[in-house]
Order: sequence, then C-alpha cells, then structure tokens
Amino acid sequence: MNIKIRPAKIEDMAGVLELIYELAIYEKEPEAVEVTVSDLERDGFGAHPLFTCFLAEIEGEIKGIALVYNRYSTWKGPIIHLEDLIVNEAYRGTGVGTALLNEVVKYGHSKGAKRINWEVIDWNEPAIAFYESKGATVLRDWDVVQLNEAAIKNYIDKL
Repeated sequence: MNIKIRPAKIEDMAGVLELIYELAIYEKEPEAVEVTVSDLERDGFGAHPLFTCFLAEIEGEIKGIALVYNRYSTWKGPIIHLEDLIVNEAYRGTGVGTALLNEVVKYGHSKGAKRINWEVIDWNEPAIAFYESKGATVLRDWDVVQLNEAAIKNYIDKL
C-alpha cells in the first residue's frame, strides 16, 4: 500500500471535515461538530493560519489527517498540540496512523518543539496502545478542563 503524506490544501477541507465527522461518530458525539468547511478554509489558510493539517492519501483519496497547532508551555517553551489524528476506519492498522504521526513528529522537531501534546479518550484502548507503542506517555492523572462557548459567555456576563 502506497501511503502519501502531504500538507493539506484549501480544497481538501471538505474531505477533512468528513473525517472529523467520522471521528465524532466513533466517539459517540456526532452532534458536537460545529465547524464547517468554510471555517476550516478560513482558519487554516487565511492571513494567520490557526492550524497545520497533514493528509494521508492512498490512490489519491484522503484516508487520514493530523491537525496540529502551536502552543507554549511555561515550563518547556514551544510545543505542538496534535488536535486530532484521524484514520478512516477501513484503514486503521495499515500504517496510515504511523505515517501521520511520523509527519507530526518530524514537523514538531523542525519547529523546535520541546514537546508534542494531545488527548485521547480514556476508553479508546486501541489508540492508547498505539500511542504508547510509539513511546508516548499517557498521563492518566491529569484531567482536561474546558470552558465551552456557553460557559465563556456566562463567565463574561458575570464579570
């Protein structure tokens, strides 16, 4: 199988969104996806891109993505955040995920990242095993904290 990894282009965003939906369905939250193709086009390819996206193609079709962006650690310095690494279900276990993670690590290294961070849902044991097999540490003693859009508005309203 010939897996081609390349940076995403603006015209790839519909295919990227399809994989985002596939992940949301897998994680049992299909209604949670609010981002649109237009959002991805604007946010990834505007004057100040908010993310970098890598694609895995097989025979010219998108079979996986890795979407990353820059962060900064007060302890370590520059880091890369891997928002999502998504592989089409039919292509899991074929090397697509490894090829994408390899690209993310090379990218982080080229940017001088001191660390690459990401989250994995606690019941996704195949993903956890995959990441650990690559040398990643799953920090099970940390909890993710978020303010969603409604909570942000509520917070602001109380200031």
